[in-house]
Amino acid sequence: MSTSAFFIPSLNLMGAGCLQQAVDAMRGHGFRRALIVTDQGLVKAGLAGKVAKMLGDADIEPVIFDGVHPNPSCANVNAGLALLREKQCDVVVSLGGGSPHDCAKGIALVAVNGGKIQDYEKPQLPLVAINPTAGTASEMTRFCIITDESRHIKMAIVDKHTTPILSVNDPETMAGMPAALTAATGMDALTHAVEAYVSTIATPITDACALKAVELIAGFLRRAVKDGQDMEAREQMAYAQFLAGMAFNNASLGYVHAMAHQLGGFYDLPHGVCNAVLLPHVQVFNAAVAGERLGDVAIALGEKARSAEAAIAAIKRLAADVGIPAGLAALGVKEADIPTLADNALKDACGLTNPRKGSHQDVCSIFRAAM
Repeated sequence: MSTSAFFIPSLNLMGAGCLQQAVDAMRGHGFRRALIVTDQGLVKAGLAGKVAKMLGDADIEPVIFDGVHPNPSCANVNAGLALLREKQCDVVVSLGGGSPHDCAKGIALVAVNGGKIQDYEKPQLPLVAINPTAGTASEMTRFCIITDESRHIKMAIVDKHTTPILSVNDPETMAGMPAALTAATGMDALTHAVEAYVSTIATPITDACALKAVELIAGFLRRAVKDGQDMEAREQMAYAQFLAGMAFNNASLGYVHAMAHQLGGFYDLPHGVCNAVLLPHVQVFNAAVAGERLGDVAIALGEKARSAEAAIAAIKRLAADVGIPAGLAALGVKEADIPTLADNALKDACGLTNPRKGSHQDVCSIFRAAM
């Protein structure tokens, strides 16, 4: 029998009001000065100030770095690292979706190891990840995605040492998330679950997490997009994205993410939207070898027919219902760039566990079908 490992943060807080528990836990660790890694949107929304005040009230001095871009770059990591060193912070707090979480992971890695993010190694500074979106699951995974702006690619760093020591999913912090972001992050979570379920290294544990995540997303994403104040929908989506994170954190992903990373790195497009557009087209390609598994996905999505076709149709309907663009052309992707995108996608680590191996021509064909 083969053996498997299951990675997850040592402490994960879920539910309304758990943000205060997280601050109490940080005080218990003895941290004195925290670098809050976030973006300008969350600063303007007042959430960064709220977290800073809570930390200050717990005698942990807050230092806010709000320079994270939607696709965090090496320059973002370097800027945050400079502020961390200037203020001598002893803990990093990431506040946001996948972009702040990934940028914070990069900062925490380089803070301890020196050098630059491109040649990181070994453990990082302690990282606490607060999640006001329901999709990326970066607050609890060992994945760190950073854009190398000089090469126009996203680097997929996969290492257990990037796992935060504490993850926080408080649905009260998610209530103000715009409908479009709710839709994109929710479809990102669905992509995590589906890709983990059809992965070549899936296990019974990751299977259970993935299918439950699909079921919750099918039941609550439309509601969360329609009414951001629907706290039941927000809470269930928080559980869904966390379960999907547990699944892909251990079973990894596939060609959807390998391809979406290139779109983000090349055009600076939103990751969740790229995943949502690509997901059904990659599963059409995968259906030849993963039809039975996609049939299970169809049932989890609420379909009566257990088939790959039913799963793909249900994914398309959900994406349309929550306002995802119909194709990549609407996002500004150019046909002439597809060969380069495909070449880079085949080098992405996330593609290694896709259930069906594709050639350069195959990946080009998937991109074209998604246009």
